[in-house]
Amino acid sequence: MALLDYKHVFHTRAHDWWAINIKNGWASCPLTENGVVRIMSNPNYDRPHQFSVSDLIGRLRGFTDETDHEFWADSISFLDDTLINSELIHGPKQIADLYLLALATEHHGRLVTFDQGIPISAVVRAIGNNLCLI
Repeated sequence: MALLDYKHVFHTRAHDWWAINIKNGWASCPLTENGVVRIMSNPNYDRPHQFSVSDLIGRLRGFTDETDHEFWADSISFLDDTLINSELIHGPKQIADLYLLALATEHHGRLVTFDQGIPISAVVRAIGNNLCLI
């Protein structure tokens, strides 16, 4: 969202990171793609103009078509205790971030985020390189 919305509080930070790191490629999954479209097209999204569903899908398609992008299917489960240590999940607001961290770990990638409160230890095989805070 920060890359697409020039009024987002982290827009500049996101673009600075993107400019340096895009050469390494990037990935998305249904959770991230659907989340961007769902949140940013919602009439309650706090912006002076409304983003349409088709505009957002077009923007995402542009990012994926014009860059080194890989699509990762939602292929893991929180029920798999070889991936997730549910005892280390502190609350419901961590579910999406931990799922994305586990998915990145399974694909030998990294989750890039602004959220500094992700307990990496909740993802069994995650190491420091699987999480990138910007």
